[in-house]
Amino acid sequence: MRKNATTKREMDTRNKILPLELLALRLAEHKKRGERVVLANGCFDVLHVGHARYLEGARLEGDVLVVAVNSDRSVRALKGEGRPILPAEARARLVGGLAAVSYVVIFDEPDVNRLLSTLRPDVHAKGTDYTLETVPERDTARRLGIRVAIVGDVKRHSTRDLLARLRTISHA
Repeated sequence: MRKNATTKREMDTRNKILPLELLALRLAEHKKRGERVVLANGCFDVLHVGHARYLEGARLEGDVLVVAVNSDRSVRALKGEGRPILPAEARARLVGGLAAVSYVVIFDEPDVNRLLSTLRPDVHAKGTDYTLETVPERDTARRLGIRVAIVGDVKRHSTRDLLARLRTISHA
């Protein structure tokens, strides 16, 4: 094989998507090597530039970025009928295709408290639509000694706004 050649296996984003138990084992290996683990989360229903900037900002907080993607059921509960647009596996593959992302896990709960307790990241990254006081998991993070970081650019992008624009265009 040529030097610097990328194998098909390395290109397959499915290799980044892991069940929680296996992910916990992988992260323990990273932590043994002294690497800092960051957890970010979201629905990522229609991937847009705001998501990319959020995840790039999250990765700057550590060495390994885990992205927790809401399951279809939890997206419906959070966003309402008609969502998600894409199924969880597709959203996870898209997120996994971003260079900043090390691993992806799909979760079914309304928040990531259980993931914080199980994975024990060093940093929990949230987007700029939150403040340190409004992060839903702030008490769990504090109790576990996990630093909360607000990352990404000022929220000027949203899936809701993008979908509304697409609906307007399609009805024009």
